[in-house]
Amino acid sequence: MEWKNIYRGFIMGISDLIPGVSGGTLAVVLGIYDRLLEAISGFFSKEWKQHIRFLLPLGIGVGAALLLLSRVIEYLLEHHYEATQFFFIGLIVGIIPFLWKQANAKANFRTIHYIVLLIAAILVASMAFINPDRSLEPISSLTVSRTVGLFFSGWLASMAMLLPGISGSFVLLLIGVYSTAINALSTFDLPIIITIGAGVIVGFILSSKGIRYLLTHFPFMTYALILGLIIGSLVVVYPGMVTNVSTIITCIITFALGLTVTAFFGKSERATAINT
Repeated sequence: MEWKNIYRGFIMGISDLIPGVSGGTLAVVLGIYDRLLEAISGFFSKEWKQHIRFLLPLGIGVGAALLLLSRVIEYLLEHHYEATQFFFIGLIVGIIPFLWKQANAKANFRTIHYIVLLIAAILVASMAFINPDRSLEPISSLTVSRTVGLFFSGWLASMAMLLPGISGSFVLLLIGVYSTAINALSTFDLPIIITIGAGVIVGFILSSKGIRYLLTHFPFMTYALILGLIIGSLVVVYPGMVTNVSTIITCIITFALGLTVTAFFGKSERATAINT
């Protein structure tokens, strides 16, 4: 078992709790994005034992973060929203130069790649101007229609989680399921957790195969798309203008901390980062 994946999964799980922050982006920061796609898409292959050694500790870490920190994240977003968001902005900004170098964009990108990058960035950035209804009451009991709806909500969210720059939590927020998911995690509502989780697992398996295909057959176009998604996500995560002096100082510190974390993992995990 690759037990160090527990802490990697824990970090990814934290990001998956926050609307606007992509677990896929954190997988890139941690240097495991390509391996993650390979392990998920190959879960039912002959090498499943090898993949389970990678995925099980990662899943334990993600699950631990979701169950243990759902209330903490709610508190941070409510009382230290700007500082929390600037930490993730630091993470995202820090990964852009690494991906740019990884793709050797200066040599490999053509006009069409920059157009795709720009379109992807604009599409993701436009989500910042969508105001989902956060006041929806959480679902606390299941019917057949609710079960189907929550399953496919998890499916949609998982597709977003695997794409750097797109937040699975924000997708849940857009379709009105975020409050239900957070409430289920906070209260350990197993039926709802299992329903959404089953959709997430199915979505992971199908989405990973598609993304791996694109990275293998259209690597530079896929890099352009991923870079656009990540750059656009900065607009979604940006909490707005901060005017309070103490808050500004705190945001600068958390932003620098995010950059530091990216630099640390970029050096220690680079050998397993995205490759074509």
